[in-house]
Amino acid sequence: MPPGSSPVLITGAAGNLGSLLARHLTDKGCNLRLMYHRKPLPDDLARASSVEAIQADLARPETLREAVRGVAVVIHFAGVLFRPRPERFLPETNVIWFGNLVDQALYAGVSRVILVSFPHVEGSTTPEQPATGRLDRTPVSVHARTRLQAERLLFARTRGTSCVPVVLRLGMVYGRGVLMIDAARWLAQRRLLGVWREPTIYQLLSVSDYLQAAEAAILKPGIEGIYHVGDEAPVSLQTFLDEACRVWSCRRPFRVPVWSVYAAAGLCELAAALTGKPAPFTRDFIRIGRVPHWGDTRRARAELIPTLRYPTLEAGLGTI
Repeated sequence: MPPGSSPVLITGAAGNLGSLLARHLTDKGCNLRLMYHRKPLPDDLARASSVEAIQADLARPETLREAVRGVAVVIHFAGVLFRPRPERFLPETNVIWFGNLVDQALYAGVSRVILVSFPHVEGSTTPEQPATGRLDRTPVSVHARTRLQAERLLFARTRGTSCVPVVLRLGMVYGRGVLMIDAARWLAQRRLLGVWREPTIYQLLSVSDYLQAAEAAILKPGIEGIYHVGDEAPVSLQTFLDEACRVWSCRRPFRVPVWSVYAAAGLCELAAALTGKPAPFTRDFIRIGRVPHWGDTRRARAELIPTLRYPTLEAGLGTI
């Protein structure tokens, strides 16, 4: 998308994956409108000549009107994560607030709305029985249930309109600059990193391939519907962390009983509730983290990103 064309709106542009995509698209010369709420944009993005920063609140639809005015594509990352008791707020922040954004996008004539999601919304899946784009499942975690509800909302409200709905169900994004990976490295360097014993199969996705897929979803014509984006070789979370620690020259993570992981998350939530500070570790994160997941990527390969730069963990280990 050349400079001067209709801008792309990135919600949650001050967050992790949103800011990574914003930098990538800025380097490509894209015209961007970056939406933030309380956390300001990183300085390098706020100063970029092709960037327009706009403050808005998803809970207040009237603040979204200017954000979506004149944009061609909206890609949605914004939300609330690090707070205790997510069952109390995620039905509102993941579903109702997203509905506010979709409604305003439709009113403004936005041509494409992209929701960033994950394959966990179909529950436990495997390479033999992968996630295929179903919307009728009931996942165990609140994060996955409310994200699935947001997917349904997007397709329902755009039906019969000129706005094209797109869902990107991403595998676990890894690489430098990804906060969860950086946090794991910090813990590993202090010999504090642990993981439950039972192997959990994951589908990974390098930062580089995530950025290429997201760019294609924004810019390519004819993109519509649900796309599973991930690499080609299943790996357990435990193996991923073992290999990452080897690259970082750290000891491998402790294997601990799963009850102790839930206990630690519960204590983290309690401390956050008492102090009013963020809860980076919650019991619902453990629920979603223990769900094995694998998406059928054939449609993404055909339409979004035919070739991965890092098709396996072995190929991508040097990027962490």
